[in-house]
Amino acid sequence: MAGNRGVVYLGPNHVEVQAIDDPKFENPAGRKIEHAVILKVVSTNICGSDQHMVRGRTTAPKGLVLGHEITGEVIEKGKDVEYIDVGDLVTVPFNVACGRCRTCREEQTGVCLNVNPSRAGGAYVMVPYADFNLIKFPDKAQALEKIRDLTMLSDILPTGFHGAVTAGVGVGSTVYVAGAGPVGMAAAASAQILGAAVVLVGDMNPDRLKHAASVGFQPIDLSKSDKLEELIEAVLGVPEVDASIDAVGFEAKGHGAQHTVEAPATVLNSLMSITRAAGGIGIPGLYVTEDPGSKDKAAQQGALSMRFGLGWAKSHRFSTGQTPVLKYNRALMQAILHDRLPIAKIVNSTVISLDEAPQGYRDFDSGVAKKFVLDPHGLLRKAA
Repeated sequence: MAGNRGVVYLGPNHVEVQAIDDPKFENPAGRKIEHAVILKVVSTNICGSDQHMVRGRTTAPKGLVLGHEITGEVIEKGKDVEYIDVGDLVTVPFNVACGRCRTCREEQTGVCLNVNPSRAGGAYVMVPYADFNLIKFPDKAQALEKIRDLTMLSDILPTGFHGAVTAGVGVGSTVYVAGAGPVGMAAAASAQILGAAVVLVGDMNPDRLKHAASVGFQPIDLSKSDKLEELIEAVLGVPEVDASIDAVGFEAKGHGAQHTVEAPATVLNSLMSITRAAGGIGIPGLYVTEDPGSKDKAAQQGALSMRFGLGWAKSHRFSTGQTPVLKYNRALMQAILHDRLPIAKIVNSTVISLDEAPQGYRDFDSGVAKKFVLDPHGLLRKAA
C-alpha cells in the first residue's frame, strides 16, 4: 500500500489530495480488531454530505479524509472474517454497523449504537464487521461492466430509495422531490421504480432541471414562484401530491423572489403545504445538530422554524435520519444488474481521477448536474 493517498479537508472550501496513513486492523480507539477487511478503493464518490463539510457548515475537524461512498476490492482480511475473501469486489454502506446492537437487529443500521459511542451512527474508511456490512458482487466481471451504476449503492441510491419508501410511494402515486442534485435524482428514480404515476422534481438550477427533464421527470422551476402549490397545480391540476421527499436538507434557500436567501426550514414547510392529508414526507436530506456557519442563531443549534402544526393537522407522516443502507442495497444491486435501474445515467455519473478531486469539489459546489465518481486506480475508465 505504498503511496496511499486521499482527499483531505483542510478548512472551509479547501481540500487537497495528500499522502495518508495506510489502514490498520484497529478501531478508532486503537484497539486491534480481526473482524475487518482492508480494501483497495475501486471507486468513491463526491457526496453532498462531504460538500456541507467542505463549506464549513458542520463540525468536521480539519485533517478529515473524505470519501465515504466506497466500492472496493478486498486485499486483506482479519482472521474473524468468514464469508468475505481476498479478491472479492464489494459495496460498502456509508454508515457501517456492528450487526449486534438493538438498532441493528431492528434493521436500523443508520443509527448503530456501537460504532460511534458519542452519537448513534458512524462512517469509516476501514471496514469493520465485514461479514455483516459488505455485499460481494456475485460476478466480478459483470460488476465491473456496471461499476458506474453499482458505485451508487454505497449511499445515494439507497438514500433516495429510503426517502421514497418512507414517504409511502407506491403504484399510481403522485410524487414531488425537492432538489435535483444526485440524492434527489436517486429519489426520483426510486419513486419511478416503486410505481409512481408522475414524479415532479423541484430546483432552481436550470442545468439540473434540464437534466431531470432529459431522464424522464417533470421539472419544477422554483425560481418562478414562492407558492409551490401553484407550481404543482399547473402540472397536476391539483395543488397537492400523495408523497413528497426532501433531498435538500439544512442549506435550503427560499423560493421565487427569495431564491438567494438561505431558509433552512423552507423545504419542510413547503412539503407540508403540498402533501395531501394523511400523506407521507420522506426526509433523506441532511439536517444537523450544529450548523456553525449559519447566519441564524437558532439554526446554529439545529433549531428550525417549522410549521409543525400544519403537518400535525394534516396527519402527515415524517421520516428522518440516516438511511439504513443494508436494508435496501442487495435488492437495489439486483435491480441494477438486471437492467431495471440505470442510476448512473439518471444522476449523470462523471468519472474523474483522484488528482482531479479538488476541482470536482469546486464544480459540484457550483451546482453542475453531475455526480462525480473518483477513479483512483483507473479501473473505471478501463472497464468502460
